[in-house]
Amino acid sequence: PWFKGWNVERKEGKAEGKCLIEALDAILPPARPTDKALRLPLQDVYKIGGIGTVPVGRVETGILKPGTIVVFAPANITTEVKSVEMHHEALQEAVPGDNVGFNVKNVSVKELRRGYVAGDSKNNPPKGAADFTAQVIVLNHPGQISNGYTPVLDCHTAHIACKFAEIKEKVDRRTGKSTEDNPKSIKS
Repeated sequence: PWFKGWNVERKEGKAEGKCLIEALDAILPPARPTDKALRLPLQDVYKIGGIGTVPVGRVETGILKPGTIVVFAPANITTEVKSVEMHHEALQEAVPGDNVGFNVKNVSVKELRRGYVAGDSKNNPPKGAADFTAQVIVLNHPGQISNGYTPVLDCHTAHIACKFAEIKEKVDRRTGKSTEDNPKSIKS
């Protein structure tokens, strides 16, 4: 029967598979990198009466616990986590994949914003970056892109203008091999 999986027989041969629920149940959950430094991109920041400032976001790596001294990059604001909650329930710790709100001491809602990243101030704290090197895939872009191009970058919850200072090389998407060093421009 169809709910136990499926079988089909054709001239080319036999095939069988699972039903949707079985296939979904067979998916292995992703690795939860609890051994890495804490990184929690802020999705939003709320002021809750009687509680105070509550940043909200998803733990990407590491573990967030009450009592942790966190730093928010790139603003370099340091504070203590008073409590951690998920779905209105207090947690002893939040692990990667958890969407949490956490109450912080002596920080105003106006000082924090979406896109900031929280990390443990004592274990590889996050830092802002003036520049970085990235590999970019150009899809359906009208015209060409050259040095000085200024797109809006979306990274986790950050949404910010950036500038291509230097296009270092052009790579063939299929082979992964470099086809041109320091190209004048690239197009999709």
